[in-house]
Amino acid sequence: MRTRPERLYEIDGLRLLAALCVVLFHYVFSGWAGGKTTVTFVAESAWAKYGYLGVDLFFLISGFVVLMSAWGRTPRQFVVSRVVRLYPAYWVGIAVTALVTVTLGQGLFHVSLPQVLANLTMFQAVPNIENVDVVYWTLWAEMRFYLLMLVAAWIGMTRGRIMAGLWGWLALTFLVELGVLPGIADLVVQSEFSHYFIAGMALFMLYRFGLDWQIALLVPICLGNAVYRAIGYAEAVGTRYHVTYSPTVITAVVVAIFLIMTFVALRVTNRLARVWLVTAGALTYPLYLLHAHVGFILFARLEGLVNKYVLLVAMIAVMLAAAYVVHRFVERPLAPRLKRLLSKRQPAHAAAPAGSSAGSPT
Repeated sequence: MRTRPERLYEIDGLRLLAALCVVLFHYVFSGWAGGKTTVTFVAESAWAKYGYLGVDLFFLISGFVVLMSAWGRTPRQFVVSRVVRLYPAYWVGIAVTALVTVTLGQGLFHVSLPQVLANLTMFQAVPNIENVDVVYWTLWAEMRFYLLMLVAAWIGMTRGRIMAGLWGWLALTFLVELGVLPGIADLVVQSEFSHYFIAGMALFMLYRFGLDWQIALLVPICLGNAVYRAIGYAEAVGTRYHVTYSPTVITAVVVAIFLIMTFVALRVTNRLARVWLVTAGALTYPLYLLHAHVGFILFARLEGLVNKYVLLVAMIAVMLAAAYVVHRFVERPLAPRLKRLLSKRQPAHAAAPAGSSAGSPT
């Protein structure tokens, strides 16, 4: 059993890779396929259309690193860590996206003051208020996962309790899919993506405690359900954008995602770890928050002025630079201040564990 937390630098690199996959999905495929821009990349869309699967990798990573972060923390410490991690960059993302939409959007997207205020809470899905940016839907999925983790922190995390909880969550997933439970139960169960959170948590248990029969059974079951749901989800995406997806490619990508994270849990990838990947990981969340609607608007304003490939590379570079600015001048200085504001003075024995890594686009 590993008793001292360590930074898994390779996960930081995977997070940026997942974010870039989503960026390419939006810029190279869904932007023009969805009618947001006339800058078309027809040939490149054959592979870029699969980029949305970066979100699936995000969720698997999130299951792993959020459990790592929550392990040994009190409920209050866990809540503070999530608030500090999520909200500063998110508020900046909302402000920038709303400002660009109002000043440069030319009716491409619409925002209102009540909508912006509701989005600031990150719970806008509860009253069914539209997101300021389309990518925020994943944050609602993450928030519901965090609420489950908060319950686990309140009960107290042990190896047996976590494994029992994972089996219970997986059973509820199948009950929702079979129609045994009412649809409203899926608000908590999240059967569309629960297998990623469950498998990610199981892989952290593998990393921390080693392999046992439960993990050896649980992760393949989650993989099977992930492939099944991913193929169905791809059909829905294909219908929306009038394209077809290969079940073989979808299966291969999902299997690769699980294999990569299994290698991380087994420490096979530790030779790939580099300290500079921390910076790469730090760019992930603000990049994810900023790139979509702002990027679509800039594409629409700049199309025809420069070569489309130059525009694509320049747009990605600008978004990475903007992400660095948000991290360097918002997240880094504001996070410790917000943490002090939200945290009461803790006794020495209750200090949060060091070395945990933030995960997901969040």
